Amino acid sequence: MHAILIPASLVMIAPFLWQIITSLKTLSSATRVPPSLLPEGRWDNYGRMFDLLPFSDQFLNTALMAAGRTAGQILLCPLAAYAFARLRFPGRSVLFGLFLSVLMVPPQLFVLPQYEIMASLGWLNSLQALILPGMFSAFGVFLLRQFFLGLPRELEEAARLDGAGPLRTYWYVMLPLARPGVIAMSVLALLWSWNDLFWPLVVNTDPEKMTLSAGLAALQGQFQTDYPVLMAGSLLASLPVIAAFALLQRQFVQGIAHTGVKG
Repeated sequence: MHAILIPASLVMIAPFLWQIITSLKTLSSATRVPPSLLPEGRWDNYGRMFDLLPFSDQFLNTALMAAGRTAGQILLCPLAAYAFARLRFPGRSVLFGLFLSVLMVPPQLFVLPQYEIMASLGWLNSLQALILPGMFSAFGVFLLRQFFLGLPRELEEAARLDGAGPLRTYWYVMLPLARPGVIAMSVLALLWSWNDLFWPLVVNTDPEKMTLSAGLAALQGQFQTDYPVLMAGSLLASLPVIAAFALLQRQFVQGIAHTGVKG
């Protein structure tokens, strides 16, 4: 098994290693054919990236957008998932089917109506325009619904016998037990928000209001692209999410594993 996993892991990290090597090259060396496999120690590429982009502003915009979207999904998705998994109400299956149908619609189709809403509210080139459309996730509801279905019903019955209502049962009994699933959903929401390009590129055109993904995309010129600087910026932009995944890796794997178990 290790003989298979070790070469597979090397294949997985090869693009990341190439990114690091390219960020330390000159432009002529990065575009040379055949390519050079050794870095050249050009650390000034990282300084040039700060000169070409308002990196600090874009990093802050990205962090606030990812934090706002993730916090919104942590608040809203478990509530909806618990309602679909445990509460009985008319039309529950039909409504849940409509939620799942959203996953089959390309997200690009929502861009025009969402843009018109943001424009009518006067929120273009603003932080709330980045955050609000991503504060709810149909996939997050589906993921946590599967997790809640795997929890024993006896816990709810015991809470009901003690006089707890549905909201109190959710908050004090079921939500703490769903912590691995919520963490897994949070990591996915953070990664998706941090890497989101299309919506931030459409709604915010001011460089100081852009996110890192949109700012780095702006570095790609029509006739020439400075790949070492682009790789340096991409490397710095990816470090926070790599650190977040490393810290929450165990809870993430545990949460994903439990979503397929139904009690």
